[in-house]
Amino acid sequence: MNRQYQPPQSSNFHSRPSTEPSTIKPRQMSHLHSQLAQLQANLSDLESLLRVTAVQAEYIKRLGGLQGALFLAAGRVFERDALLERSPVNQDQEIGCADSSR
Repeated sequence: MNRQYQPPQSSNFHSRPSTEPSTIKPRQMSHLHSQLAQLQANLSDLESLLRVTAVQAEYIKRLGGLQGALFLAAGRVFERDALLERSPVNQDQEIGCADSSR
């Protein structure tokens, strides 16, 4: 690291060509154009992600409906089993009904 000390350049506004008023506006426009291009790319990505999210939301809605149906069906099965365990008389009647239906 053999850097030699360089004194700071003059702070005169016109001493650096990149800060002259004639070059500031084109540079700003160029920078603005690149930022706009980046924004457009980001919006395109966001749009595609929103499309995927909309499709996934529909699948999640269906999955929720199926899950609810499974819970309701399981509840009915458990209720029926609980009723059968409580009353042995009903169990004999159901066995008889099941045999007669065959």
